[in-house]
This record gives sequence, structure tokens and C-alpha cells, in this order.
Amino acid sequence: MPNLAVTTWSLEQTSPDDLLPAEAPQGDVRVVRAEVPSPEFSRFLYASVGGDILWTDRLDWPYARWQEHLERDGVETWVAYDRGTPAGYVELSPQDDGVVEIEYFGLIPAFRGRRIGGYLLAYGAARAWDLAERWPGRAPTKRVWLHTCSKDGEHAMANYQRRGFKLFDTKVEEEAVVATPGPWPGAYPA
Repeated sequence: MPNLAVTTWSLEQTSPDDLLPAEAPQGDVRVVRAEVPSPEFSRFLYASVGGDILWTDRLDWPYARWQEHLERDGVETWVAYDRGTPAGYVELSPQDDGVVEIEYFGLIPAFRGRRIGGYLLAYGAARAWDLAERWPGRAPTKRVWLHTCSKDGEHAMANYQRRGFKLFDTKVEEEAVVATPGPWPGAYPA
């Protein structure tokens, strides 16, 4: 199996004042927290958003591992819906000492290019900053961070920077090319 050189950029915000808002997209777009941990739904989101950009690290997770991850205190999944249809999601994963990682963020390919991404990212980052308000006992958020890589969409880095995230680390590593479950052949234009 061939390898792929992948550049990973880590970005952060160190104050809620760093967050820059995004204009709301036109139409009936809503962001709702998926409050019931659902491995099936989370795996659907993960595979649907990441299928064309080579997200593979969770594809072999068994049901129990998804359930355990989603039931951790403070883990939240926020889903963007366009007229009732899931369009994308942001997954927040709190760490120690008031740090929250935006562990996953993205849109299903059919919903890209509609200005939903910036709005969802800003909304998700705001929820990372106020996460402790929903989880008694968690330390107030002091830092929100995420990473993106050269496999992600061509507009990913610019979107993060437009929302106020600042670069703090860059790595280049070789990764094995792994088959993904999607997108389905013919589902999206090449």
C-alpha cells in the first residue's frame, strides 16, 4: 500500500475574544446538540463528512468504543441541519485544565460551498468556550484548539483562520493510504 505525505497544522484560540463570528447562511440552517449519545449517528456523520477526505482513524472502532467515547463527560456533538437534513457537525472533546479540542468538524460534501461551514465552526467554537456552563464540575475553558491537515478540504485552513484560530504547530508525517467507505461512486462531482 502506498504512503502519503500529510501536513498537519494545529491551531488555537486562547481567549473567547479570539473568536470571530461568521454570517448566518441563508435559508433554514440550524445547529442542534445531539444530546443522546448515539454511536450509529456519530459514525454516520464521521463517515459521511470524512469519506472523501480520507478520515479513517475511527472506521474500525467497534460500537462499544464509540459509546464509551460519546459518554465521556463533556463530549458534545453539534449538528448543522439544512431544512431538516444533517449537513455537518462539530465534535467537542474536553481535556484537562480547561482545554477543549474541536476533535472533528466538517460538512457532508453536498452541503459544502453554501456558507454553512464558517457558521457551524463559529457556533461550535462558541460552544467550546461555554462548555463548562453545561457540565458542572468542569473547569472553565481557557483554550480551544484543533488540527487540520493537507487531506482536508482546500478551504479548511482559511475558514479556521477567519474564525480567529492561530497556528501553533506544523508536522509532516507519512501515512499509509487506506480505503474509505465513501463517497459513493457518482455521488459527488469530481
